[in-house]
Amino acid sequence: MPGRSPYRVVVIGAGFGGIGMAAALKHAGMEDFLVADRGEDLGGTWRDNTYPGLACDVPSNLYSFSFRPGSWSRRFPPRQEILSYLHAVCAERGLGPHLRFGAGVAAASFDERGAAWDLAMDTGETLRANAVVSAVGQLNRPALPDIAGRDDFAGPSWHSARWDHGVDLAGRRVAVVGTGASAIQFVPEIARTAAHVDVYQRSAPYVLPKADRPYGPAQQALFGRVPALRKADRLRIFLYGELLTSGFVLSPKLLAAPMQLWRRHLRAQVTDPRLREKCVPDYVMGCKRVLFSNDWYPALTRPNVELVTDPIERIVPEGVVTAGGTPRPADVIIYGTGFRTLDFLAPMSVTGAGGRTLHEVWRDGAEAYLGITVPGFPNFFMLYGPNTNLGGNSIIYMLEGQIGYVLGALQALEREGLGWLDVRPDVQRSFNGWVAAASRTSVWQTGCHSWYTTAAGRNTNNWPDYTFLYRYRVRRFDLARYRVMPRGQAVAPAGAGGPAAGPA
Repeated sequence: MPGRSPYRVVVIGAGFGGIGMAAALKHAGMEDFLVADRGEDLGGTWRDNTYPGLACDVPSNLYSFSFRPGSWSRRFPPRQEILSYLHAVCAERGLGPHLRFGAGVAAASFDERGAAWDLAMDTGETLRANAVVSAVGQLNRPALPDIAGRDDFAGPSWHSARWDHGVDLAGRRVAVVGTGASAIQFVPEIARTAAHVDVYQRSAPYVLPKADRPYGPAQQALFGRVPALRKADRLRIFLYGELLTSGFVLSPKLLAAPMQLWRRHLRAQVTDPRLREKCVPDYVMGCKRVLFSNDWYPALTRPNVELVTDPIERIVPEGVVTAGGTPRPADVIIYGTGFRTLDFLAPMSVTGAGGRTLHEVWRDGAEAYLGITVPGFPNFFMLYGPNTNLGGNSIIYMLEGQIGYVLGALQALEREGLGWLDVRPDVQRSFNGWVAAASRTSVWQTGCHSWYTTAAGRNTNNWPDYTFLYRYRVRRFDLARYRVMPRGQAVAPAGAGGPAAGPA
């Protein structure tokens, strides 16, 4: 399978989105597809991130496909279990022959005459496909801070998403830059053996307690024998996430209970008033990602850990210099500074009809109809695209809705005998007008700067409503919202180099 072209569908990326899309294609009887991934194995972000303490912050029974429950060892699964789960899904669904690793897509270009996509691979070859599904995710390109002298540091340094396991941190002085979702997991781990850890914080996160516990053999067996119990647990977790979402998208006043929980958590675990003050965020809960941990605050109270809130002025060969010229020695620097989330499909270049690139179309910020399709890019679909990230629920739930929608589009192409379909510009304008209006009342546009928003403060990443309402919107594919071209006719989409055809 990996050696032939053209394909009916090429899926880019073999993380949760890509594997879920492949499983859906297989189940629907669409065998002519390929899943291409630049890595040497499947797993996406769970393959790339290997830092100590890595685990999911969404309970396992909801951080899994509805069509394939997992047998989890605990409520919040560690990295290796999630990878094993994805491998099991792949094996059970017979996806192996459709996977091709070490094959990143450098560029995708739409051939208007042939109504097909040409994919330039990192390997130097070119693949051809009638439709492309991008499942590259949002959290896959590490972001390194623009700090003067960063390259001058004499010791080893790395981003948490590219962990250097060849460096022993025992007895070393470690500088950790950043206090996001990755740092709150690996700092407690490395603090157990490092001689000293300086944690450089730009803004404090909201950290809620993590209700983690192991699932014993009896409970695992009960979940297996009584599927309704697992479904009930999924529903309970989902509803809790929707309650949290209420405060994010309707009114921060609805966050009173989570705020009280956070205050109790902080007061119970941090007794030093000066340290506690450093741990208090200066923004509305949810404006930046809410984190879950039971050992983050205790780690900060360790005698060998110091939370540094003075801005970093520069990095020198010996360590870090903070504002005012205060030197702080370090043997190792670890950057827990997140990802380049606003670029979405980068570094892949995507050129649609009329020679327009997505980079050009998205110069003021990424947007797409339902986060899935963009006018002028026929038969090109995205999973986990613009405005489909979540602040309080499981992205797997979102992905399943998107996968069903894309499958419906692919089936419509075959059923109606179409060469391509392309979302109508007025449909996307209407949708994104709603996104902008809904985002204005959300916590993500209350003034803080986060990876959810552009430099101008526009929300391009998060879904600004309840999660179940997104699933309602994508419950079925509506061909009337798309311009279409019958198979065999080479006409470019209107607004992208040619006239429209099909439903107006």
